[in-house]
Amino acid sequence: MTNKKMTLRSWSAAGLLLLLSSVMLAACSSLPTIVPDMDTQSARTIQMKGGRGVLSEAQAKAALDKLRAQNADNTLLDRHVAIEGAITGSPLVTGNKVTLLIDGPATYASMQQAIQAARYHINMETYIMEDDEVGRQFADLLIAMQKKGVQVNLMYDSVGSINTPREFFQPLIDAGVNVLEFNPINPTQLRKDWAVNQRDHRKLLVVDGKTAFVGGINISSVYSSGSFSTRKKKPQLNKDGEQIPWRDTQVRIDGPVALEFQKLFIETWGKQRGPDLGEHRYFPPVAPAGNEIVRAIGSSPDDPYSIIYATFISAIQHAESSIYLTNAYFVPDPQLRDSLKDAARRGVDVRLILPSHSDSSLVLYASRSFYSELLEAGVRIYERQDALLHSKTALIDGVWSTIGSTNLDWRSFVYNQEINAVILSPQFGAQTKAMFDRDLGASKEITKEQWEQRPMSERMKEFGASVWSRLL
Repeated sequence: MTNKKMTLRSWSAAGLLLLLSSVMLAACSSLPTIVPDMDTQSARTIQMKGGRGVLSEAQAKAALDKLRAQNADNTLLDRHVAIEGAITGSPLVTGNKVTLLIDGPATYASMQQAIQAARYHINMETYIMEDDEVGRQFADLLIAMQKKGVQVNLMYDSVGSINTPREFFQPLIDAGVNVLEFNPINPTQLRKDWAVNQRDHRKLLVVDGKTAFVGGINISSVYSSGSFSTRKKKPQLNKDGEQIPWRDTQVRIDGPVALEFQKLFIETWGKQRGPDLGEHRYFPPVAPAGNEIVRAIGSSPDDPYSIIYATFISAIQHAESSIYLTNAYFVPDPQLRDSLKDAARRGVDVRLILPSHSDSSLVLYASRSFYSELLEAGVRIYERQDALLHSKTALIDGVWSTIGSTNLDWRSFVYNQEINAVILSPQFGAQTKAMFDRDLGASKEITKEQWEQRPMSERMKEFGASVWSRLL
């Protein structure tokens, strides 16, 4: 999600949000119950892929042995590998290089570099494509690449980009770019059943099938400044008119797993009945680019349940040492809350970094309505200061990292198309931990004693917001 003028998460649009959500609620999916012994299903062979396709059993064992050799506690690593494979069914892919990108400037620079280097095709999927400086820069670049003979396919969400005029996309269409609006709000433009409450919240860029970008960053000028930088360019303003930079995270992944993200893009494009993508080498042979093992996970409201949700719950339930979550919109369902509390009670170091202010007061207060029960169980909660936190990351036991578009709320797990990368790597885990610690240093801890002394007016806002938690 992004700022007030661009999202239904703002108070000004809350009425429309609640109306739409109420209309659709009766037909919504449900969240699955994830039991802690799901690893008993994992006896089957773990599927692994490389640049040349599915690995043999011996090759897969060699890849996992190499990963185990890098980790001091192989029990934790093996457990996460087995459990996640049983739940998702998606392959682990070897031979990738994963680059952590913090905030908009670094992300946009890397994305633009990859786009400019494209030879065959560029597939971009975004919740918001804003008609502003950054949006126009990307539009101009995509048009230029299309004119060079690179096929560009762009998919954007109708609700997320509700304030972007249709005229913005016309030059792209005129240049030959395939442009697809996900679940159009306008009923006359429907390609399937009207399901405006189902949104494409993914942020995905795949270039030539060998480079993928996944995370929380939309195409918008609100990301023009870094949250740790003293230079601020057109950041978000708070209610007092003060400048607030946006804090977000993306990963660039070079290597064979980009093809798995490509599959997810093309699958969504097909479900939305988009224009024929043509033959443009969408699945070429991809050489190894590094040593990381990555899994691509996508969830859709069309699925029986959210695979990403099941993955999160299972990883938390099987955590043995640490759970470090950073999330922009934290409105957890009972099972997620219970999993976090149970982990803290069994001695796992559970820490949450959440926003101190948000582009949606409704979501902020709904999130805070759960603080008391989590603090009581021993979960440590921090609120990021001096930045608008939009990041969605997790690190569990130092070996399991995920970065993507998924918030820890009902909307992400039930109504939205979401996408995440899971990285199984102690080395990348150390990078994720360093990033977490950096955010921790810019955050304020919320203690149980302090929280119990908050004003009654705050408690009333929390209660009012919590009533609508399933609809946010």
